[in-house]
Parts: sequence; structure tokens; C-alpha cells
Amino acid sequence: MREIKPKKKCCADRPRCKRCPVMLKRLQKAGLAESLPSGRVLVNDGITKQQLKRFR
Repeated sequence: MREIKPKKKCCADRPRCKRCPVMLKRLQKAGLAESLPSGRVLVNDGITKQQLKRFR
């Protein structure tokens, strides 16, 4: 699992960046990531580039 620190605010660019809080929230809803008490997000290693691109 990879630990990612989300940005403070979403910049709303297209496609969204890899550290965007909106993209990380979408991954959490799909069950591909978990949030930690420290505010960081654990992303599963099994996620493919295509899946990441779809959520961005």
C-alpha cells in the first residue's frame, strides 16, 4: 500500500492531479483506498494505471 498526503485544496484542473482530495475521496468510496487518522490516505497496490485515470 502507498501512503499519499492529499493537497489542502482541489485546484479543479482536468485531469485532476494524483494528490487531489477529490480523487482520493472517489477511491475511498470505491474501496480502493483507506483514510488514516493522520489525514493521509493508503492506496492499494493492486490498482492499475487505467483505474487511477478513471477516477481522476
